[in-house]
Amino acid sequence: MTTRLVGLLAALVAVVGATFGIAGPAQAATPVVQITKVYYNSPGIDTGSNISLNAEWLRLTNTRSYTINLKGWTLRDRASHVYTFTTNYSLGAGKRVYVHTGKGTNGSPDYQHRYWGRAAYVWNNTGDTAYVRNPSGTLIDSCSWGSSGSYTYC
Repeated sequence: MTTRLVGLLAALVAVVGATFGIAGPAQAATPVVQITKVYYNSPGIDTGSNISLNAEWLRLTNTRSYTINLKGWTLRDRASHVYTFTTNYSLGAGKRVYVHTGKGTNGSPDYQHRYWGRAAYVWNNTGDTAYVRNPSGTLIDSCSWGSSGSYTYC
């Protein structure tokens, strides 16, 4: 192959990887979108109120220097409760988005909060695993915790 063709193929692989959240060889150690914190045990007694449900959340961080569209990306737990980014949602370079369990009004990309709309808790206080997948179903990152504490950094 010519040097120019190799360069074009490398550029194409980078574009496809950015579009679908697949890390290239130099980026393999850090996920494109990373679970960076999970607040799995909302403060106080678990009352099931919307305020309590929204105090349970997961934070995703874009670890790249470019914006990623999260449309079609999913979050799930071990019990297969699934949250899907159903509309175009641009997560800017280095930006974070918080996905709350309860109901609320999704903010603009500047506000960076999304609401699952559930009436029951998702993340188990006794231990669980959170998974984030891209639109093609590829596992991008996961985070596990045990039964102590209320939150974990991933």
